Amino acid sequence: MVKQLIQTGIAAIVLVATLYTGNVIAHGRVSLEEDSCVRQIGENMVHLSAYQPQYDESGHYCTDIPMAGDTYLVIDLIDSALRNMPVAVKVFRGSESEGETVLQLPAEYHPDGVINGVGTLEKGLYSLVITAEGIPPLKYQYRLRVEMVDYMKLLRASIAPMMGLLLLIWLAFRIKRSERFRNWLASRRSGR
Repeated sequence: MVKQLIQTGIAAIVLVATLYTGNVIAHGRVSLEEDSCVRQIGENMVHLSAYQPQYDESGHYCTDIPMAGDTYLVIDLIDSALRNMPVAVKVFRGSESEGETVLQLPAEYHPDGVINGVGTLEKGLYSLVITAEGIPPLKYQYRLRVEMVDYMKLLRASIAPMMGLLLLIWLAFRIKRSERFRNWLASRRSGR
């Protein structure tokens, strides 16, 4: 009986670990099409990375920036077509149509495919708009969250462990109520 209980517990732990690995891998091992930091219009793609070396020298972020302060924004123009047209960048507090402009980079050609900018971002929501002045104009948008908790992401990350815990509790309850387990306990007690 104990052997079955241990095997069931190990199986439940393996199940929970299998379901939870997607959150561990997250950003590092995904294709460009699945990367949450990439925006695509037609064949043209851009990639956003945000850095805050004053807090974490090796950390890079996308739309969830952990601390307020100076933030280095790096936009990679993945497709060569974007490198041959003027591209402008604007960061607004709030939504695109309202709010103060925090960072504005004028439309320029970027033959190396990299756009850099530094802005001081306080706690709150921001919109980052990348405009490629082609025919037709291309507009990429990101919603930046600075020093804010994304409760939906937190909820999604906690669902698998909660399900595993509920499964273990249910199994323990079923085993405890089983006649076989009661007989085994009674034999252990009478053997003393």
